[in-house]
Amino acid sequence: MKVSVPATSANLGPGFDSLGLAIAMKNQVIIRPSKFHSVSLKGEGSNNPVLKDNNMFISIFNDFYHNLAVKKRHYRFEFYNEIPLSRGLGSSSAVIVSAIASAYAIEGIKLEKDKLLNLALAYENHPDNITPAVMGGFNVSTVQDNEVRFINKSIPRSLKAVVVVPNRPISTQLSRKSLPFKYSKEDVIFNISHSSILTAAFMSEDWKMLKNASLDKVHQKYRMKQMPELFDVQKTSLRAGSLMSTLSGSGSTLFSICFADDAKKIEKALKTKFPHFKVFTSDFDNSGVRIDI
Repeated sequence: MKVSVPATSANLGPGFDSLGLAIAMKNQVIIRPSKFHSVSLKGEGSNNPVLKDNNMFISIFNDFYHNLAVKKRHYRFEFYNEIPLSRGLGSSSAVIVSAIASAYAIEGIKLEKDKLLNLALAYENHPDNITPAVMGGFNVSTVQDNEVRFINKSIPRSLKAVVVVPNRPISTQLSRKSLPFKYSKEDVIFNISHSSILTAAFMSEDWKMLKNASLDKVHQKYRMKQMPELFDVQKTSLRAGSLMSTLSGSGSTLFSICFADDAKKIEKALKTKFPHFKVFTSDFDNSGVRIDI
């Protein structure tokens, strides 16, 4: 059995903890029956023995498997990770979603995506990453009565993501501590209006609105100050033709959207100016979590 979950980019500027989309870069786990429990890890994080020994996937998988399984069995888990760790691309959400989905699939129990999403909420209380990880595409989401309420929209193939992954992380915990305790009414209204326009732009595919709609006054500048080069990355991406360029999650990745015809030009400009960062172009993912048996 193979379970794959896409990377995600959350916030998208003004949509703090509510907007997110899925990128066609995946973490995969292949699960095979085995005489004893074993784990192998390739790709991102493979050089970190702590990840293998204290595997969050196995912990969450066992939370569900031990309750669901009629007869306990041993498995070999083979992880193939494409999503960079601690870079704001939803690596934790991918682990959570794939672990829960795997436990149900192994026991042959059908799990609707809506239910999977709400089960994942117990491990990740912000829906902006877990929703696109489960559903794919662009999502606006909120939590009400301990359930995720969301609207989903597929992203056309005429758009590409250009992703800049710095060579060091920004701590999510420290990143949140850098945010103000209070905001002015003007800044709050600014973000409400811009996240609303940004959502409308995605839903109506009015891509010319993205640049201005993706402006933010709540979190980006405070987080990006921890890595000032990101301001220059953002400016370079927009000057080269990106439709929008925002901090991905809490960072340190800088995420941009562009027309497919402009992707190579933008990627080249960013690689030339920031040779010490990883820069690549990706499609978007409209499928979300996938299970192949």
